[in-house]
Amino acid sequence: MSELKGTIIAAHGRHYLADAGGVKLQCVTRGKKTNVAVGDVVHLKKTSEDQAVIERIADRKTLLYRSDQYKSKLLAANISRLFIVVATEPGFADDLVSRALVACEAAGIEAHLILNKIDVEDNLPRARERVAVYAALGYPVHELSARARPEEAVATLMPLLEGHSSIFIGQSGMGKSSLINLLVPDADIAVREISEALDTGKHTTTFTRLYWLEGASAGSSIIDSPGFQEFGLYHLTEGMLERAFVEFTPYLGGCKYYNCRHLAEPQCAVLGAVAEGKIAKMRHELYAQLLHESAQTLY
Repeated sequence: MSELKGTIIAAHGRHYLADAGGVKLQCVTRGKKTNVAVGDVVHLKKTSEDQAVIERIADRKTLLYRSDQYKSKLLAANISRLFIVVATEPGFADDLVSRALVACEAAGIEAHLILNKIDVEDNLPRARERVAVYAALGYPVHELSARARPEEAVATLMPLLEGHSSIFIGQSGMGKSSLINLLVPDADIAVREISEALDTGKHTTTFTRLYWLEGASAGSSIIDSPGFQEFGLYHLTEGMLERAFVEFTPYLGGCKYYNCRHLAEPQCAVLGAVAEGKIAKMRHELYAQLLHESAQTLY
């Protein structure tokens, strides 16, 4: 059978679902390879009416992934924007937010923050104070309430999603699913169809999936990822890490030693900026932690 081109719209284990011009195909890779990500453009060979084998993956524009000491997990390919969903309640982890921002910088993906549940007014001042740290670094913050003001939420987000392939990430409980359901009215139906195709049954929240945005320009899509509590970046090297902290940029090259690690060296420009409050202590501590992690990598 002739070769087809499609986009991977869901992944579960070694099983994938591709959209090839509106036709959904259940796919597998040749052999035991699992290096396919949602958002990948793939070349397929049909093996039956609704099944195909992935022959090869087209060149990627971007690849977002996380890694621990032993393995890496692909999150999405070919995305241009990432939205980190945080909320006034429950509490969100700054560590997770910063790690996602570092991953975006390293992968060349534009990052935005969404502060959801702004109708919970008692917690709003503190939440604003916390996201202000990221706004000061140049990351846009969009305030909204998916439940209390759904129309406003859609009006805020749709122009930002137009013409982009975006991914939404965040911890459980931040309202990410509520936002996806607002932006993709048929999301629930799509999830059921994908679950049946991938045979995941009730485990609908355990896989990443891509939705095309109706009413937006061709190629505009939104990827929903499962809520997670960890974002390992063991794959980033020292050089990649120092460049992924945007606030370090003005000070790089200003240290006494050319191979400065910005940890405890004398006359380090980055440490000087931390001492002066120009770089948040919390962010520098994460940088030190990530350096430590990258030294533990075994794979």
